[in-house]
Amino acid sequence: MNMQPYEVFETKNVPIKAWVRGVPVEDAARAQLENIAGLPFIHKWVAAMPDVHMGKGATVGSVIPTEGAIIPAAVGVDIGCGMMAVRTTITASALPDDLRALRSAIERAVPHGRTHNGGRGDRGAWHDPPARQAQAWKSLETTFATIVDKHPKIGRANHVTHLGTLGTGNHFIEVCLDQDDKVWFMLHSGSRGIGNRVGSYFIELAKQEMRRFFINLPDKDLAYLPEGSQYFDDYVEAVHWAQEFAMTNRRLMMAAVIEAAHASPGMPPFELDETAVNCHHNYVAKEHHYGKNVYVTRKGAVRARTDDLGIIPGSMGARSYIVRGKGNPHSFHSCSHGAGRAMSRTEAKRRFTVAEHAQATAGIECRKDAEVIDETPMAYKDIDAVMEAQRDLVEVVHTLRQVVCVKG
Repeated sequence: MNMQPYEVFETKNVPIKAWVRGVPVEDAARAQLENIAGLPFIHKWVAAMPDVHMGKGATVGSVIPTEGAIIPAAVGVDIGCGMMAVRTTITASALPDDLRALRSAIERAVPHGRTHNGGRGDRGAWHDPPARQAQAWKSLETTFATIVDKHPKIGRANHVTHLGTLGTGNHFIEVCLDQDDKVWFMLHSGSRGIGNRVGSYFIELAKQEMRRFFINLPDKDLAYLPEGSQYFDDYVEAVHWAQEFAMTNRRLMMAAVIEAAHASPGMPPFELDETAVNCHHNYVAKEHHYGKNVYVTRKGAVRARTDDLGIIPGSMGARSYIVRGKGNPHSFHSCSHGAGRAMSRTEAKRRFTVAEHAQATAGIECRKDAEVIDETPMAYKDIDAVMEAQRDLVEVVHTLRQVVCVKG
């Protein structure tokens, strides 16, 4: 009897180990995983997390260990996207009965959304970056200048004007309560416009390299840069820079959220508790697995080494989890990065109504209009099933439920 916690999908090259027991997997996602597993530089196997679903370039919820090559589209364009959460000394009973003022204070403090196609006057960017953002940019500026000197096109994107801003789509800021009714602040964002530019630029360079060397792939978005090739080192430098930008972006936003909460009417005095997590879930890192130093690309997955703290958010109306890694070698020390989409954004907008979304987010201070239907809880997989499928990857430390949600 097979008691292993994951399923194995055999391919012509290396297998796929998938933590998907009790969780649906779309055929398109499985086919995409098989394309990845067929590449000649995969180390051991590809790991699929329980939130796995079809993505662009590579499957969201996949862990891809590679020897001597990186696939820029597997890292994607939201480089360094991830989560940050901090626990406060506030208890639920001390919160104001009406949380609209707190939500409004957070929305004023952190630029979010997008207007004017991201151009001049975009409400999701700073018109004049505040002093804290300008100071943080100084630590990023020198390396950025080196990257742009070699690749000038990368410089034509928002950078300091996006530092400390939320963005759009599934990015969010939440006020949550844990199992002990302690208040948490939690947010989700990445490297914003500049990360998108870095990712898009090197994805196209990788495709050019495939054409130059007549390398045919089952999916052109799996174009890769081999170690030692013309652009490999430049990509590694740029992607790590974008990942640092993303970390800094989250720290700046969290500082702004905390200040806004302190100043919001009706909020009690508070301090931060000892639990704080800031983790990527779209990134690449050099790690040691099964006797070799390899590049591990986590496309919608969180590193979960022994005792690593991570964040697995549900949807707008579902629970989220602070977890501790178990260091499972079969998943390359990884776990899921969320519930995972059950359907496309277009399908969610077609299928659900504003009234259904309002019912699904009852009791949560958040947007309940047609523009956020694609992010409604029903568009996501069951977070409880996702957590059950990865019990051997992480243990739950805190269970959070949101009471305020700010969407980009």
